[in-house]
Amino acid sequence: MISVTDLALAFGERVLFKDVNLKFTPGNCYGIIGANGAGKTTFLSLLSGQLKADKGEIVIGTGKRVALLQQDHFAYEELRVLDTVIMGWPKLFAVMRERETLYEKADFTEADGLRASELEAEFAELGGWEAEAQAGILMSGLGVPEAHHEKLMREVDEGVKVRVLLAQALFGTPDILLLDEPTNGLDLESISWLEEFLIEFPNIVIVVSHDRHFLNAVCTHTCDIDFGRVRMYAGNYDFWYRMNRILVQQQKDDKKRREDKMKDLKEFIQRFSSNASKSKQATSRKKILEKLEFGDYVPSSRRFPYVGFKPDRDVGNNVLKVAALVKSIEGQGVLRGFDLTVNRDDKIAFVGREHLAKTTLFQIVTGEESADSGEVSWGQTITWSYFPNDNTRLFDTDLSITDWLKQYTNSDDETYIRSFLGRMLFSGDEALKPVRVLSGGEKVRCVLSKLMLSGANCLILDEPTNHLDLEAITALNDGLVEFPGVLLFTSHDHEFITSIANRIVEICPGGVIDKYMSFDDYLVDKGVSELRDGYYRGHMIAEM
Repeated sequence: MISVTDLALAFGERVLFKDVNLKFTPGNCYGIIGANGAGKTTFLSLLSGQLKADKGEIVIGTGKRVALLQQDHFAYEELRVLDTVIMGWPKLFAVMRERETLYEKADFTEADGLRASELEAEFAELGGWEAEAQAGILMSGLGVPEAHHEKLMREVDEGVKVRVLLAQALFGTPDILLLDEPTNGLDLESISWLEEFLIEFPNIVIVVSHDRHFLNAVCTHTCDIDFGRVRMYAGNYDFWYRMNRILVQQQKDDKKRREDKMKDLKEFIQRFSSNASKSKQATSRKKILEKLEFGDYVPSSRRFPYVGFKPDRDVGNNVLKVAALVKSIEGQGVLRGFDLTVNRDDKIAFVGREHLAKTTLFQIVTGEESADSGEVSWGQTITWSYFPNDNTRLFDTDLSITDWLKQYTNSDDETYIRSFLGRMLFSGDEALKPVRVLSGGEKVRCVLSKLMLSGANCLILDEPTNHLDLEAITALNDGLVEFPGVLLFTSHDHEFITSIANRIVEICPGGVIDKYMSFDDYLVDKGVSELRDGYYRGHMIAEM
């Protein structure tokens, strides 16, 4: 167990935490959520001992091993990949190294023999004989090819390093596992494997993530960092979010009776409990929720931006037709005879490994790039608005946020613009900041504001959730679910794709997979798997 008592931390005049009291118990997974800059990573640093609090204490059981996902991808350049993983258990790794050094001695003495005997016993007790096999299983699950296991860390690319460091944190079943954005850089198969691993993990897991599907799959509790406080609630992120929305709405309604509120909350808890997936998590979560009382929850004081897209006109029958599109970049074929017909009810998610192909397609249909050959034809009723993957050029100006947004509207009413920005969390003097100095998340909110003002009935979004916090991602997700127009989008956010898309297009090296189905169905469709394997073997297969 981890016990946090009266914890406080400040950086200068900025108070990050005050009077934090929490208990983390084995068998549970705790998701840490909060606005950007709230202190999520700092909280993990406090729990791991890398950072000291100004006040209070963190008590961890004697002899308990804490594993932290390392963020320095270049810290182990001269080590074998396998050894880097095994380093996740320092005690075992130290025994291994001493044992190897001892046997390499040219003048092996009697004292060395006695020490070797002690090391052999300790090595066997710690599971040393199975260590490399266990490290290999972890890396295989996370998508590290076996051919890389014997290489030095400096010989593998950064994407592999990320996975190796995650395997390092998982190695040896630590008593306490601290994970900061563990899904970054992982593909969907690796994330799915990690979810299953953590669901079965017997000890304490504390995780920071912006991946809502991941948080919903693995977490039994949610810890909300909100204005210096850390409040722990039963349930995963989706439960916390929906419960919070109910409370916020009912708090606004002074006429709402407490009895009605209690009834709504209890009904919601019952529905959530019965719908929980994953057998182990469902059992644990149900026991927690059965004991939950209304008083256990308070609405968060964090604000969610308003995201809503209202087209100026309906979509006609002819939307977009792309025929025989060909594009090469630096001599490499990116699009090879690509065809696509978009229908008026389509919400298309473009998925798969060919990230450059997806971005290039969006740039061509919006006129930012020209194709080597092929045709792009938009319907007469269609007005589109584009969210680029790289928005840097949009902010190469000294204009304030208010003046920047005025460029994209016909309204001269500054009050209207300021109220619009206020709903996107740029209130007061925030709306007067020069756009050049905005953070990544603030720039994304500006571009979304531009799209909302456009009145477009077709939105083209290239990774719109990048740089956003959970609140903004959720607001954008809800806004797009309600959008009545056509959507073409890419995203690495599983929940985002699942809740929005009704059609999946995967651009593969040998062709295109185009399926009218949900994303979850797409992932388990045997036919899709066979097609994808065929593509990645380099065979040309047509499936439209």
